[in-house]
Amino acid sequence: MHQPAAHRLKAETSPYLQQHAENPVEWFPWGEEALQHAREQDRPILLSIGYSACHWCHVMAHESFEDPATAAVMNRLFVNIKVDREERPDLDKIYQSAHQLLNQRGGGWPLTVFLAPDDLTPFFAGTYFPAQARHGLPAFVDLLTAVDKFFGERREDVRAQNLRLRDYLQSVARGQGSGQGGAKPVPDAAPLTEARRQLGLSFDAEDGGFGSAPKFPHPTHIERLLRHWAASRSEGPADDEALQMATQTLQAMAAGGIFDQLGGGFCRYSVDAGWSIPHFEKMLYDNGPLLALYAEAACASDNADFRGSPRRPRSG
Repeated sequence: MHQPAAHRLKAETSPYLQQHAENPVEWFPWGEEALQHAREQDRPILLSIGYSACHWCHVMAHESFEDPATAAVMNRLFVNIKVDREERPDLDKIYQSAHQLLNQRGGGWPLTVFLAPDDLTPFFAGTYFPAQARHGLPAFVDLLTAVDKFFGERREDVRAQNLRLRDYLQSVARGQGSGQGGAKPVPDAAPLTEARRQLGLSFDAEDGGFGSAPKFPHPTHIERLLRHWAASRSEGPADDEALQMATQTLQAMAAGGIFDQLGGGFCRYSVDAGWSIPHFEKMLYDNGPLLALYAEAACASDNADFRGSPRRPRSG
């Protein structure tokens, strides 16, 4: 006997799940009840992963999950499961990795994944989908009907793809590629050298940062450049261009609108390429690494701005 849909998420401890308790979507929390129901009905699972502070999670909820017509399609075609990534980072890690493999690019939140009911392997994944088609993204209801049709008509193709995906994920987990006797080969510098080359290609020489709008801080990119510069300095000619890319980006961010001049901290990303128009959402997983990076940049460069508060950047 299944618990009434209206009460499933109300009993959860997650604030994010509770926010969706009144949706017309018949949400399940992740658990055996939902998984068994999907197996019994032989319906694919629509897995939606997010968190309570996620802006685009709220946008998709308002546009689609609160809409009775969209919810009716979801309820008819899928078993719908809501997961809070802050409560289940293990599930988020698995399905973010699957998204990256299926789409050959990073994911994000909300994460929208369609799973086969028998083995829970994802056969299609995306992030935010709008209610109406725009920006190259299909309307969410159109996507739902297309995924259902594909799953129903090409079940063997789904099974074959799932098998390849599971084999790959398992090989990664086993550390496939170890040398004889179980000893893992010592990695060379080629991947790091290639990473440095790719960062140089995507660097915005005018405004700092990487790529175009919307522009994210990408703390790991900046850290890699700082580490590359430090290694090159100790091994031979210093790669001063790597240091310059890192410090230019940090300076531009501190002087731009992405930095909260009143409250401190950096917003999630800039809507424009020049760091002027912030997306008003501040995340700890961005600001923690950025705090360390500004300290490291202060040690690596003679730029006095990195030693003080970025609220008062020095004029040129």
